Amino acid sequence: MNDQQLLRYSRQIMLPEVGVEGQEVLLGSTMLLIGMGGLGAPTALYLAAAGVGHLIIADFDTVELSNLQRQVIHHTNDIGKLKVDSAKQKMQAINPTIKITSVSDLDENNLPKWLELCDIVLDGTDNFDTRFKINQACVASKKPLVSAAVIRFEGQLSVFKGYDASQPCYQCLYSTDGNSNENCTDNGILAPVAGMLGTMQALQALKVALNLGEQLVGKLMIIDALDLTFRAVTISKDPDCPICQQN
Repeated sequence: MNDQQLLRYSRQIMLPEVGVEGQEVLLGSTMLLIGMGGLGAPTALYLAAAGVGHLIIADFDTVELSNLQRQVIHHTNDIGKLKVDSAKQKMQAINPTIKITSVSDLDENNLPKWLELCDIVLDGTDNFDTRFKINQACVASKKPLVSAAVIRFEGQLSVFKGYDASQPCYQCLYSTDGNSNENCTDNGILAPVAGMLGTMQALQALKVALNLGEQLVGKLMIIDALDLTFRAVTISKDPDCPICQQN
């Protein structure tokens, strides 16, 4: 690291658990962030600020007025722009020294290609079908998946390493049958709840990269923002899971 980098990241480097070596790990890391909405907005800003060397951000959507209540990376003058273009501009303003790649055409066909480039995947999408496809690709490519979800006053957060014979994948937690695609569009959300979960998602990704503390592997954190309660439950590996039991 040069002097400017040492100064930029000095408050992280001061932490004994991070230090210069840990900061260099972050600078050498690549993370794929899928979804630049309510979760992806704070996640992207904090990971950029923290010095993750290469951030790949993926979203096909454009900024709408109704997004601005919670998707804090987008501003009023961004309405109509691709979310990845809007997000990239704000991330570069915070930290012009890292590499940011924007992808507006991510799908199940080219997802494996992008996974080859990254160390960690962050899922900030809002529907089960997409989450299942991301999970399957992460298991196949042996990439850690930091998954968050948020709706109304509620949030969930976990880290999945389903490629590990002893650890569950996302589909061990949620079956493809009987899950409704509830989202903020149909059910609403209090703005800071998305910020809470997105920030915690960024935190977990950094902890996975640095192998620090409780990483929520095999656990699901359930947050009720109305009562401000946090509860962690254990997730067991499903012996009949069609995804992770094939590995």
